Amino acid sequence: MAFLQLATLAEDGGAIGVKRAANAGFAPVEWQIIQLARGDGLSSLRAPDRWDRVKSWIFGERANPRLANKRLESLRRLAVDAWHRGYAVRPSFLKAFLKAGFNEGQLETLLASISAQRRFQGSRS
Repeated sequence: MAFLQLATLAEDGGAIGVKRAANAGFAPVEWQIIQLARGDGLSSLRAPDRWDRVKSWIFGERANPRLANKRLESLRRLAVDAWHRGYAVRPSFLKAFLKAGFNEGQLETLLASISAQRRFQGSRS
């Protein structure tokens, strides 16, 4: 009887001492950012230099793909790198992604999703 009472008091429904699995999904806006990152080039990951400013002056202003929200920008940067490099993403982007509050389950979901889409796109060509 005491076990039943402890189970009803536990936050996770009775699994006392067992950490609940981290959420491995993304919000709809985060999925949109991942899909939009597909069209961003690796050049969007670096700060604009003098040549970029000259090109924008000559050819007109190009939309800046960077996001104001630091958390979402770290997601975009990792997604851009993953779209171009697959699982071989840069460690600095991984660190920033995890530091921004994402977890390892989300990292696996992101990389697996992008890898599957890259494979599917490659088989259609």
